[in-house]
Amino acid sequence: MDVSPQQIRWVLISVFTLVISVALHEFGHAFMADKLGDDTPRRQGRVTLNPIAHADPIGTLLLPLVGGIYAAASGVVGGFGWGRPVQWQPARVRRGVNMATAKILVAVAGPLMNVLLGTLVAFVHVVLLHQGVISPDSDMNMVLLFASLTNFTLFFFNLLPLPPLDGGHVAESFTPYKHRSKFEEYARFAPFVILGVMMIPQARWVFQLPARWCTSQLYEAFDALFK
Repeated sequence: MDVSPQQIRWVLISVFTLVISVALHEFGHAFMADKLGDDTPRRQGRVTLNPIAHADPIGTLLLPLVGGIYAAASGVVGGFGWGRPVQWQPARVRRGVNMATAKILVAVAGPLMNVLLGTLVAFVHVVLLHQGVISPDSDMNMVLLFASLTNFTLFFFNLLPLPPLDGGHVAESFTPYKHRSKFEEYARFAPFVILGVMMIPQARWVFQLPARWCTSQLYEAFDALFK
């Protein structure tokens, strides 16, 4: 493989961005479960912003790194990754909170943290541009745009109703009990569907298009604040 130093640098930047984004995502799950009364994530040290606590050696580091290098060398779209899943027990949530509701709240908390981070990065990015701290043609400009877009991509990707994604947990909570057995059968094949989506560039537009649209609209809205 012929990979330039510039490409290697961008691969490392993308991995770093993914590590931070995944850490905040998993923190969202842990934080919500903890607030709902289950102390399992806190006892396991997951209610923290420390990326080390949420990183998976293969899913957060090795696979994105190898996939990014392969993408840089072959010119195809890069790989993907994941964080270490947060363990929690719905049966331990405090009284007054419906178990199905708790599952939904914990599931959506992760993607919402990506929306928060993506929005914050976009706002800081626009401020730095208007203050002349960075220029539109600088590498930092591209890094911040990439970071914001990555988080919105993670948001929409995780909303796909495919277990074990967060959208799959939400779909399961809304599935009537009489159809749960069928859902469990569907869940066994869902990971292969996810793999297919990630391997087919055209299929990725299912979540990449709305992510690009949201990022674009967000930047336009923040930019208008300074005009």
